[in-house]
Amino acid sequence: MKKIRARSATAAILAAGSMLGGCAGAFEADRSDSPIAAQVQALVDANRTYPRWADFPKTSTDTPAPAEVATRVAALGAADSRVQGEVARIEWRLGDPAVFESDVRARLAAVQISPATRQTEAEIEAWAAGLRERGKAPPPIPRRQ
Repeated sequence: MKKIRARSATAAILAAGSMLGGCAGAFEADRSDSPIAAQVQALVDANRTYPRWADFPKTSTDTPAPAEVATRVAALGAADSRVQGEVARIEWRLGDPAVFESDVRARLAAVQISPATRQTEAEIEAWAAGLRERGKAPPPIPRRQ
């Protein structure tokens, strides 16, 4: 079984190599018959030494000392503790979600809606219904037997 796999892999590699070998002629390095060959060669020669190490930015030398990092981390921990204490002192009045929902619905029902808003709402619903209708998959194509 291993010999069959090895032979198959070798055959695949040889086939790929022969296919790629046919493309090698298309990528000749020397195309001196090209009308822009002199310009290309001048650009290559002018930029042959670029990039240099001197062109790269220097690394930063203002890294904080480990003691300063430890001080900053301790300050963040203290600020976190202070915020946690403030959150713990808040009186959360969430209550029953069903009561909250009915209260919000009652407040919304008490507000009068303008006729233009109702018309716009109806247009949006009609547009959404049209999009939903367009989004349905077409019926399957009957297959001939």
